[in-house]
Amino acid sequence: MGLRLLHLNLHGLIRSHDLELGRDADTGGQTLYVIELVKGLAARPEVDQVDLVTRLIQDRRVSNDYSLPKESISSKASIIRLPFGPKRYLRKELLWPYLDDLADRLVKQLQDQPRLPDWIHAHYADAGYVGALVSRRIGIPLVFTGHSLGREKQRRLLEAGVDHDQIEQTYSISKRIEAEELALAHADLVITSTQQEANQQYSRYGRFESQKAQVVPPGVDSSRFYPRQLSNNSFEIDQLFNPFLRNTSLPPLLTIARAVRRKNIPALVEAYGRSSVLRKRHNLLLVLGSRDDPRQLDKQQREVFQQVFDLVDRFDLYGSVAYPKQHRREQIPDIYRWAANRFGLFVNSALTEPFGLTLLEAAACGLPTVATDDGGPREILSRCENGLLADVTDIGLLQDALEQAGSDKKQWKLWSENGIEGISRHFSWDAHVFKYLALMQNQIKISANCLWKVSQLKEKNTIGESLVLLDLDTNLETADGVNLTLLRNKLDAMSQDKSIAIGVLTGRSIESARLRYRELHFPNPTLWITRAGTEIYYRFENQVDRFWQSSLAVGWSRKEVELALADMKEHLNLQELVHQGPFKISYLLKQPAYSVLPLVVQRLRKFGQPARPLLRCHWYLDIVPLRASRTEAIRFLALRWGIPLEKVFVFASQHGDAELIRGLTNSVVLGDHDPSLEELRHQSSTFFSSKISALGVLDGLNHYGFF
Repeated sequence: MGLRLLHLNLHGLIRSHDLELGRDADTGGQTLYVIELVKGLAARPEVDQVDLVTRLIQDRRVSNDYSLPKESISSKASIIRLPFGPKRYLRKELLWPYLDDLADRLVKQLQDQPRLPDWIHAHYADAGYVGALVSRRIGIPLVFTGHSLGREKQRRLLEAGVDHDQIEQTYSISKRIEAEELALAHADLVITSTQQEANQQYSRYGRFESQKAQVVPPGVDSSRFYPRQLSNNSFEIDQLFNPFLRNTSLPPLLTIARAVRRKNIPALVEAYGRSSVLRKRHNLLLVLGSRDDPRQLDKQQREVFQQVFDLVDRFDLYGSVAYPKQHRREQIPDIYRWAANRFGLFVNSALTEPFGLTLLEAAACGLPTVATDDGGPREILSRCENGLLADVTDIGLLQDALEQAGSDKKQWKLWSENGIEGISRHFSWDAHVFKYLALMQNQIKISANCLWKVSQLKEKNTIGESLVLLDLDTNLETADGVNLTLLRNKLDAMSQDKSIAIGVLTGRSIESARLRYRELHFPNPTLWITRAGTEIYYRFENQVDRFWQSSLAVGWSRKEVELALADMKEHLNLQELVHQGPFKISYLLKQPAYSVLPLVVQRLRKFGQPARPLLRCHWYLDIVPLRASRTEAIRFLALRWGIPLEKVFVFASQHGDAELIRGLTNSVVLGDHDPSLEELRHQSSTFFSSKISALGVLDGLNHYGFF
C-alpha cells in the first residue's frame, strides 16, 4: 500500500487556492510552504493520500472557504478543518487554551479511520504540541518543523530592548517554548531548512537531539518562478507601482514581506531615506500584503504601516516609495520579473529569517538579492552567489550594502545568472520532495517499532459505557457526616448500573488507596489510577496495567532524575518512601514558590531527562515520566477500552487539577476550588458548581444526568 500522510498547520488562513499571503502575521510563507509540500507529496506515485488538518473558522470577516469541513486540493490531497475554540478567527497566540480539545478530536477522528497515517508532520509550535499528544496516544511517528522558534524570537526581542513581560503578554512565549520542547521530545525526525537552524537555534532546546535533525531546503515552483521578459502582464504591474512614482524608469529596490516587526521594514525605509545615493538611483517598492480597511489589521500591522508612513513623511520620500494597497498572489512572479527587467534588487531586511522562500523566488526570476545575514539567507547566498548579506540591525551597514549592490551593472548581470542556475541546481521542489520522502521512510522504519499502536491496546469493553472518576485525596477524603452518607448512597445506586464505571484517582499507592477507600465504605470501583497517574489497576487485581507501564518506561531513569535535582535541597525535600513509586518521585516544597517549578524544568532539561514536574496543592511536587499524568492515563483507558471521552466525568478543586479539565472530558469544578481554576471557565464541557466537597460532587453528577 502507498503512504498515508497527515500534516498539521493549525493557525493562519490556509486554503488550496488564492492564499492570502501577508494578510496578517499568521498568514505568511509557512502557509505557502505547507500547501506546496502537500501538493508535491500528493503527486508522488508512492503516496496514496495526504491530509492537511487545520482549524475550521466561521467568521464573516474572512472568506467562507475557511468554514468548509473538507476541501479537495487534488485527487490525493485534502484539507480537513476541525472546530476547536471560538468560531471566530484568532491569532495563534490565543489558541493555546483550546489545543487539548483538538488533540482529543483528532485522536477520535483517526480512530474511526480504517487505516492510520504512516506519520504526522507538525508545523510550528502549536501543531507540535497537538502532534506530540496524538503521537504518544495512538503510536504514530511524529515529524516536527518549527519554522520560527520561540527561543530565537525571545532572544531577538530582548536584544531589541523589548520588556520580558511584554514579550510574554504579546506572544505567550513561555507556552510556545514549552510546546516546542514537548514536540522535540516526541519527534522521530526534525526537518530544518538550514544547518544554521539545527546548530544554533534548535540546539538551545534541552530535548533536541541533533541526530534526529535533517536539512531539507524548501523548493521553488519552476512553473511559476522563472526568468522571462514580461508580455501582457507588464501593464498590470505598472499600474501597481507607477501611480506612486515620480520617475518610473529607476531600478527598484523591492521587498515582499508581511507587515510585522520581525521583517524590519521600517529599517529598510530609513536606510533608503538617509541615503542620497539610493534616493537618486532607485525607487523603493514595498509589497506588504493586501489591505482593505486599515482598522481590520491587527495592532502589530497597524504599527508597522504607521512607522512606514511616518518615515516617508520624515524623509519626504513621496514619489520615490510605492506601497500598493492590493495585489493578487498570481502577480508575485511577474513582480519579480518586472523588477529584474529594470535591473532592480530584492531586499530581505528581516531581523530573523529561518529560511526565506522569497529569496528563492526572486533568484529564480533573475533578481539579485541583498539579504539579512541570518539563517536561511546565509545558506541560500552561499549556494547561489547572487547578492550580498548585510547586518540589518545596523541601518548604516544596511545602507552601505544597498549602495554597493546597485553600483555595478556587470556584477548585477553575473548575480542574476548565478541565481537562476543556483535555484535550478539546489532548490527545486522535485528534489525537496524526493529527499523528504527518503528521509521519512528511513527514519520511520526505525522509530515505528518502538511505538505502541492503538490496535495493540484495544480490547472488548468490559469497563462500562461511562466512566466517573473521583479523587480519593480531595473529593472523597473531605466528605463527612450526612453528606458522606448521602454521597455513599448515591454511588451505591450508580454502581448497580453496569453501564457506569466508577474509578478512583489518587496520588497514593494502590495499597494505601484501597485501605482508605474501604474505611469510607464506598462501592467497589472498577479501576484505579494511582501514584499521580503512573499506575493503573482494575477492580481487585494487584497486577498493574503492563501496557501503560511499558509506555512510561521509555527513556525514564529514576536514578538520573534524582541526580538532576540533587542540588535543589534548599527548595525541595524528598518525601517518605511510602509516597514514592517506580515512575513517581515525590518532593515537598519548603515554600510554595512558583519560581521553583521553572528551575526544576530547567534542571531536568539540562540533564536530558524526559520527565515532567506536576505541582499539586501548591506544596506537593511529583516528577513523573514525560508521557505520564492523570490526564494521559485517562486517555489511555479511553483508547484501550473504547470509552468515548465525552462519556468520561472528572472532578477538580485543587491547584494542579487544570490538566483534568482540558480536552473533551466532562468536568465538574467544586465550589471551594483553587483560584487557579477560574481561567478555565471558557471550557464548554466544564460545570462550575456552587457547592463544596461531597455536595459539589453530587451537584455535578446531577448536572450530567446521573440521577
